[in-house]
Amino acid sequence: MAHQTNTSVYTHLTNRLNRFPQGATPSKLLDKILAMLFSEKEAHLVSLVPIKPFTTIKAAKIWKMSLSKTQEVLDRLASRAILVDISQNGETQYALPPPMAGFFEFSLMRVRADIDQKVLSELFYQYLNVEEDFIRDLFTLGDTQLGRVFIHEPVLSNDHAIHVLDYERASQVIKTASHMGIGTCYCRHKMSHINNACDKPMEICMTFNTTAASLIKYGHAKSVDVIEGLDLLDQAYESDLVQFGENVREQVNFICNCCGCCCEAMIAARRFAIFNPVHTSNFIPQINFNTCTGCGKCVTICPVEAMTLVSANDPEHLKKKKAHLNKDICLGCGLCVRACKEDSLELTPLSQRVITPLNGTHKAVVMAIERGKLQHLIFDNKVLFSHRALAAVLGVILKLPPVKQLLASQQVKSRYLETLISKMECSHLI
Repeated sequence: MAHQTNTSVYTHLTNRLNRFPQGATPSKLLDKILAMLFSEKEAHLVSLVPIKPFTTIKAAKIWKMSLSKTQEVLDRLASRAILVDISQNGETQYALPPPMAGFFEFSLMRVRADIDQKVLSELFYQYLNVEEDFIRDLFTLGDTQLGRVFIHEPVLSNDHAIHVLDYERASQVIKTASHMGIGTCYCRHKMSHINNACDKPMEICMTFNTTAASLIKYGHAKSVDVIEGLDLLDQAYESDLVQFGENVREQVNFICNCCGCCCEAMIAARRFAIFNPVHTSNFIPQINFNTCTGCGKCVTICPVEAMTLVSANDPEHLKKKKAHLNKDICLGCGLCVRACKEDSLELTPLSQRVITPLNGTHKAVVMAIERGKLQHLIFDNKVLFSHRALAAVLGVILKLPPVKQLLASQQVKSRYLETLISKMECSHLI
């Protein structure tokens, strides 16, 4: 039963989740959610797994179980999208994804009978949308955030299209992904169970690469090819949805097609706007006040309420309005440009580009530094300590700006790390 839980088991699991930069705020509601997704035994076992991907052999060593029994548990957890399995060079590795973007969403990415999705949705709503602590921490801690906005490609002028890099285009992610899976939109599915969903498309949640391969394998996502993927992207454009995806340049694992009413990222962008919870695109709308009629279409379509109508200050037409943009909270998605029928809006490049981490490792290290959790990545489960993994983490640190290198050194208190950073600084001086 979801309401009769062994609190200590789920507390240990929560502690494990919070070793990763994207954690989960402790709460009685979280205990109930975890109790629906994990049995007490599973919660105990998963609380012991490392942050970095691990093999069956490594899990068996930690769990002190036979290889066959360990494999059985891993397969069961992967089939329920609790773990993601990754096949590389003929070897399968497993990883526990964060709650978001991760196993929270995966639990509602298809209709399933093994859990009561209505009850789970109600718990998610209370935990994410009422309590707010989880969403606030997820989207506002640190400078480097979980996700970023992709540019609305159809509204780019030919002149400005040349300023868009490949990784800023959702179409390019679709064209270059090794796998692409389509599942049910977690946000709108959740809202449908509390009778609060909009009428935007449901089967449009996009996953890519290793994450997609695992979700497709176990039926949580439908495999689609590039042509189908681009067709769905066009459907998202026509439905005025914002493309919110993983905040990396390479090997993007997800792109959500978000509405302003149901989507957690868009809700967070409104509630916590001053903290810049979502990384913007590298564009911003420019208003032509000479042609703006004050129709308000841009205001209606904006998912984060960055557009408003203000007085046109026209002494001959006292009630006349003009569009006004709050640049501090604008996502640069471009939906307002699409909605404007007077051609009074145009996307223009930002004067300073938004910094996007290279890949998942880069993002995890920077987020860990900013959230005071770097030591968990470096000294993750000493039984499974890997020089190769350590080298990957340190390689990212050594490419960071000096201020973040200092933060990293202070967190780890490692003479080894300090020496590496010092040598790197000296090499730049030579």
